[in-house]
Amino acid sequence: MKILITGGGGFLGFRLAKALLARGQLGGRAIDAITLLDGAFPAAASEPRLKAVVGDVADAATLAEVCPPDTDAVFHLAAVVSGAAEADFDLGMRVNLLGMQLLLERMRKCARPPRLVYTSSVAAFGGELPPVLDDGTIANPQTSYGAQKVIGEYLVTDYSRKGFLDGRSLRLPTIVVRAGRPNAAASSFASGILREPLNGVTSECPVAPETGVWMLSPGRVVEAFIHAWELGPEAWGTRRWLNLPGITATVAQMVDALKKVAGAEAAARVVYKPDTRIQAIVKTWPANFRTPRALAMGFKADPDVESIIRQYAADEGLRL
Repeated sequence: MKILITGGGGFLGFRLAKALLARGQLGGRAIDAITLLDGAFPAAASEPRLKAVVGDVADAATLAEVCPPDTDAVFHLAAVVSGAAEADFDLGMRVNLLGMQLLLERMRKCARPPRLVYTSSVAAFGGELPPVLDDGTIANPQTSYGAQKVIGEYLVTDYSRKGFLDGRSLRLPTIVVRAGRPNAAASSFASGILREPLNGVTSECPVAPETGVWMLSPGRVVEAFIHAWELGPEAWGTRRWLNLPGITATVAQMVDALKKVAGAEAAARVVYKPDTRIQAIVKTWPANFRTPRALAMGFKADPDVESIIRQYAADEGLRL
């Protein structure tokens, strides 16, 4: 089996690659090779089955190199994230929309229809929303990033309907805690208010304490990527998109969980510094969901914020 992961140099993409290599198989088939495509890589690939390609997801020639006709599986994680896509409309459209179209067209040329997992976002929702969203809530994005992701979902559904590929789109909650440095995502604060204090650094939170976040841990989302791929097309039917399960917590509740796990000194490292640009984006995102379809299909959420914090500390070798 040959696998392509776009955004493979990023935190989730590289973590997914390591998880797949550890399993050694996907869908009962042995993994022969995994190609990672990204604009840059933090470290060199040392595993012989792993190939890292520095390139542009919106370049047709690059996609022809990384997605040859015998590609079996594609995980499309590459994206210009929310804050950056809002700040630079042309860049967001080029990477998030044109890159998506080019990748789908490249997959269409494969010898057999490959199976695709596409990472969408809860930024698909916005505007006037019910107190709790469910699988019947209509997508109504209020940011360029959200609009680009929803268009991608429709393309995945139509290419699947035509039999060009077997796709499924996952609407991701905010992923907490992301390791490494902050990125340009408007949701970056959600990891920062936990990650930085745990590493002895002050974190400036741009949103109010009562701001709610719908979240999922990195470990759970990687499990979801693999589970989504291994589910057969009959499990998806004509609805090729899915709201992933998560848990809801306000910023204040997250800081309280940090205090319980790591102590008052760590919690005191969170300071509030309002940022109207970030607030304007984040306030369009929903924070409360019911996800019966995802749960029935076997996807799982984290039990609580404390467990997310402890898992991050364990992954990073931090002593609490």
